[in-house]
Amino acid sequence: MAGLLTATVVAIVGPILVYVWPPAPKGQRKAGLKVTLNADVDSIPPETAVQFNAPTGTAFLMATGGGGNAPGDPTFGGFLVNPGAASQVEVFASRCPHLGCSFAFDTAGKIFKCPCHGSQFNLKGDVIHGPATAPLAKLAWKKGDQPNQLVVDGLILGEGQ
Repeated sequence: MAGLLTATVVAIVGPILVYVWPPAPKGQRKAGLKVTLNADVDSIPPETAVQFNAPTGTAFLMATGGGGNAPGDPTFGGFLVNPGAASQVEVFASRCPHLGCSFAFDTAGKIFKCPCHGSQFNLKGDVIHGPATAPLAKLAWKKGDQPNQLVVDGLILGEGQ
């Protein structure tokens, strides 16, 4: 009877534990990912954004989260943003916090728009129109060796597979 009870508990609890604490993905490692932009980081005009993508076989890791985004979640694109008015340059993940769709920068309106459900964000990443309730997730970054280069915290996918 004890053996049957133990087997039943293991059969139920085992899958739950794997769901709560998933094993680390094999063949992945954290790295600073170099991204080359079509403009110098320090010369991005005020109230503009420059879009960039993760290099092939890599993903960026979100430094902040909110809504459907969490710190450490992967994303495959981002925006370098100069909000203007003496604000500091920011780098946002290009993944909407509502349901994870990729959003675009509206140059005329100077806002980010999500095509899936209509969420809109200002150049500081704050929600200006829902259904999203959380701000845009930020990426951890630093300037690279070249004036037009960023080094973004990321993940190299599928090594050794």
